[in-house]
Amino acid sequence: MAGPLKLAVIGAGWAGLAAAVQACAGGAQLTLMDMAAGPGGRARRGGALANGLVFDNGQHILIGAYTRTLALMRQVGAAPEVLLQRRPLTLQNARSQGLALQPGAPLPAFARGLLAARGWPLLHRLRFLAMAGGWLLRGFACPPQWTVQQLCHRMPRTLYADLVEPLCVAALNTPAHQASAAVFLRVLKDALFGAPGGSDLLLPRADLSQLLPEPACAWLAAQGATLRWRSRVQAIAPQGSGWQVDGEPFDQVLLATSSTEAARLATNIAPAWAAQAQALRYEPIVTVLVQAPPVAWAAPMLALQAGDAQPAQFVFDLGALRGATGVLAFVISGAAPWVARGLQATEQAVLQQARQQLGLDASVLQSVAEKRATFVCAPALQRPSLQVAPGLWAAGDYIAGPYPATLEGAVRSGETAAAAALSAVAER
Repeated sequence: MAGPLKLAVIGAGWAGLAAAVQACAGGAQLTLMDMAAGPGGRARRGGALANGLVFDNGQHILIGAYTRTLALMRQVGAAPEVLLQRRPLTLQNARSQGLALQPGAPLPAFARGLLAARGWPLLHRLRFLAMAGGWLLRGFACPPQWTVQQLCHRMPRTLYADLVEPLCVAALNTPAHQASAAVFLRVLKDALFGAPGGSDLLLPRADLSQLLPEPACAWLAAQGATLRWRSRVQAIAPQGSGWQVDGEPFDQVLLATSSTEAARLATNIAPAWAAQAQALRYEPIVTVLVQAPPVAWAAPMLALQAGDAQPAQFVFDLGALRGATGVLAFVISGAAPWVARGLQATEQAVLQQARQQLGLDASVLQSVAEKRATFVCAPALQRPSLQVAPGLWAAGDYIAGPYPATLEGAVRSGETAAAAALSAVAER
């Protein structure tokens, strides 16, 4: 092949941006296109409130184990040390009850944190440590058909409800009785029991578009890449040894769109792959921004007790994170039942939850419902493969891999797809 690889990346979410940066750094002649007006996909700036506060299309967090995401941010000039507040993992309520880890080697830090946790009987904490030790001895493996509920069926109910269920829905956005135990254990292995700092919370101090999408696009433009917005691809088709994207020739194409959009584009090329992508089920996340009196919590994120009448699992103090005094973000993961009740009913339930659990009288500023936030991470789920057809690749948090639908999963998928495209060309 004469000249550099001519590559089209369709979709400028975090997977597409990761793929574009990797490919461009590898010498590809890159065209990045997206149907939206700008980059970021499901993790981007959502708009601005009347008071000027910029809000995201959903409250996101990162953790220390997101090594590829952090490396990509640095590569494109977005400093994690400035844009993210790093704190040891803390899952405590307003009464400082719950788990709070200290810096240090992960296993001793977790054991010390659990033994020091307030609100749970000592016997229950010791039983949880024994179960975690069993997971460690078994290499964090379990039968693929198990749910998280089955994995933890012998766990004390209080710890299961206060620790496992919130961790599960935060990491997999899937209720524990439906969620894959194998994927959950992989997340625990890398975050809680991996490298030091892997479980640290990295809370955004800036809006999501500033974390990666805008710096990545500026970096790509400086490398000579072509960026196209409001450009929905209508069709891709093979042409000789390459591909056409709406009639424009490329050597290879990388689909970094949503699974439904990728299925639409691939249905006449790889029907089985498209059917698998189309069959994925999705779970929503709802974020409710409220105005409340200023708070002075020990940490900018608190765990909440969720239930049939109390929607949110976590609340974030945007005053501590971004200087928005009195603005709180209540996050409802696995939000299908609340989406079904309607946004107004959900908002009223959040205000009631704020009064009951935090003692706050609040008013709603803005609600954001991402109805297809993540795929349902069910046991033994068959996810679409990286390669759609020769020279046609796919990237996204839904592509086959060990992680649930997270920013890190998206970034790793994009980098893997770009490396595969570059390698395929090098082997010709």
